[in-house]
Amino acid sequence: MSPARLTAIDNYHWGNIRLIATDMDGTLTQSEKFDSNLFKALTRLAASEVSVLIVTGRSAGWVQAIANYLPVLGAISENGGLLYWNQDPHPHLITEINQTQHRQQLSQVFELLKSKFPQIKESADNHFRLTDWTFDVADLNQTELEQLNHICQAEGYGFTYSTVQCHIKPLHQDKAIALNKIRQEYFPQLKPKEIVTIGDSPNDESLFNPEQFPLSVGVANIMSYSDRLQYLPKYITNKFAGEGFCELAELVINHRQNKSCT
Repeated sequence: MSPARLTAIDNYHWGNIRLIATDMDGTLTQSEKFDSNLFKALTRLAASEVSVLIVTGRSAGWVQAIANYLPVLGAISENGGLLYWNQDPHPHLITEINQTQHRQQLSQVFELLKSKFPQIKESADNHFRLTDWTFDVADLNQTELEQLNHICQAEGYGFTYSTVQCHIKPLHQDKAIALNKIRQEYFPQLKPKEIVTIGDSPNDESLFNPEQFPLSVGVANIMSYSDRLQYLPKYITNKFAGEGFCELAELVINHRQNKSCT
């Protein structure tokens, strides 16, 4: 079933939303950058008592700074590997690992992949990672991505990819598992329908699982992957990337304001 347009929604009380769990690249960014509209939207959401938790594949090193400087609750990095709270520089591991041994094993899997796909290159931010290993998605086609996945699975590791990077990761490390763990541990009072998830690419797919997240949104660019996803978001924005996130933010803010006036 194709996602419904965000503007067509008339059967949900958006004023009840308490948490937006959002991907970053291609969802918060516009032309690969944060722009002034995003900062305004995040600030207005905070003023409306709607928390934003970033759930990204980006590295621990990058995300530590992002969680500190943006007006957000915090950020989950490495597709569910660890969490940084706002104004807390210390990582909270979600995936338990022996860091030194784990990185060595990931490196060995990457070298195996590289022996079969010599064109792949380690990502520039890979040195800032703790729980996964990344290489640039570059011009890899769908068949090659599937082959990479099969090799990783055979070696006992998971694999996913976004518009930016491919990730070698622990089998059970993904965004949905991490988000649910954080919700249960820190926000047990939050009901599933008080959370909306939003993303733009295959590594956001677990956030679109309707059995776990009944309210999910894809920014318009998600449709370029529609034939590759088992789960599609329930709703889709009219606008692309960061403008799509701002579209969702505006909807939530307006409904919360309307609710407070009634």
